[in-house]
Amino acid sequence: MPSNVDGDLGYGSVAASQGPGLAGSLVVSETVPLLIPESEPEPRKWAPLTKEQLDREAGGPRWRKIRSRLVLFFWICWLSMLGASIAIIVQSPRPVAPTLLWWQKALFYRLQPALFMDAETQGAGVIAVSEHLPYLQSLGVGALVLEGLFSNASPPDLSLVDPSVGTTPQIQHLLMESHKAGLKVVLDWCDLDLPAPEALVNNSNVQKAIRYWLDQGVAGFGICDTDTAYSQKTLVELRVLLEEFSTQDDERIVMVTQKVPNTSSSSLNTSMVELVTRSLLPQAHHLLSTQEVAIAVETLLDTPMGDAWPSWTLGEELAWRLQRVLMVLMMTLPGSPVVKYGEEINPTQDEGKRRRSEVSLFTSLSHYRGREEALLFGSLSFLSFNSTSLSSSSSNSSSFPSSFSPPILAFLRSWGCVHVLVVVNLGSETHALDPAWAPSLPSAGVFMTSTGMNRLGAISLDALKLGPQEGIVIKLFQTGSYSP
Repeated sequence: MPSNVDGDLGYGSVAASQGPGLAGSLVVSETVPLLIPESEPEPRKWAPLTKEQLDREAGGPRWRKIRSRLVLFFWICWLSMLGASIAIIVQSPRPVAPTLLWWQKALFYRLQPALFMDAETQGAGVIAVSEHLPYLQSLGVGALVLEGLFSNASPPDLSLVDPSVGTTPQIQHLLMESHKAGLKVVLDWCDLDLPAPEALVNNSNVQKAIRYWLDQGVAGFGICDTDTAYSQKTLVELRVLLEEFSTQDDERIVMVTQKVPNTSSSSLNTSMVELVTRSLLPQAHHLLSTQEVAIAVETLLDTPMGDAWPSWTLGEELAWRLQRVLMVLMMTLPGSPVVKYGEEINPTQDEGKRRRSEVSLFTSLSHYRGREEALLFGSLSFLSFNSTSLSSSSSNSSSFPSSFSPPILAFLRSWGCVHVLVVVNLGSETHALDPAWAPSLPSAGVFMTSTGMNRLGAISLDALKLGPQEGIVIKLFQTGSYSP
């Protein structure tokens, strides 16, 4: 039965009718509404804001003026600070670091190759020195002073090495290895029975030997102020030979060890030598007491150093703890320290942690000296003490008699705004420092090193206490130069 559906056919409906005939006809009627596309919006045109619009967005002319004045104020302040900084830099004293030659920066290390030998290793002393070069380099050593290489014949042959110590090829190998390690080598003639000045100068064999060793790379020669070579005529001739082999980066030197106590070299001789090594302590035929050591070092520190470049050695045999304290002084004084073999370690101490700490003290002192400008070429200010500036931890020694030299010694190395304070206690008791002993010093600092290698971090000088026979090195925080 055909169905008849009335009503709207709806969206997308199709109506079909079949007419008479076999094929019929199909009438299609679409009632789908036509979709009319919307018109595309016109592209927005960007235009700069007008003056009225800018004023309205900025909050009005009043706020614009305020912001302009703030910007102007900022630039004025910035330019004022820049000008003030430039004025401060220009007007403040600026120390110019002097150019130091290698012998002014180097730590000299005296040793005898014969000390490395025993009955079974006859003639192998030089070989043992070559094997110790890495160790010496780790200590911060810059120059070796080889002693006892030549036999003390009369007169000695300076071209031949004592066969009991080594051979000439071994010395040549040592010089080559030292050059690779960055170490200078100085041959010591001290205590040799050198000929008279005229014979030494006019002796062609001596001059030939000197030229030979200089050609092998020897950095210089060491003599004593008691030798016959320490004379005007000899030094003039030796200076001519050294200058022939010297270059700007590799200067050859004459190193003089002072053996006559309480005497100073003449100005002429001093002008012809680079280093005159003096002892921190006077020569004595007995073991120096703590008070004698304190008086001697205090006298030395309170004496002007002079214009000549100084060089220091300990000089006397001391107890090990006292020797470590004086090592702190020697490595921080102006000049070039000269250390003897074995002074960096306690020879009676077995290998172990304690011995390594002693080597660490020596290494820290040498490395600080090598890179700290204040210790290389800073000025020296001796800081004196009196009995009222010390307070002992012992109730029996709260004050010192007027005739007693305080066991506390201190000095300041200053370079620009960098200040390094060195304080040592040569006594056998702990002492605390009264802040009134040096009121111009800053109150804060940081430890660089100490004899016990047990002080680290920041320190307040008001709370500083020094243990028995202890030395410390402190870097101070201060702007401006210190004036005692």
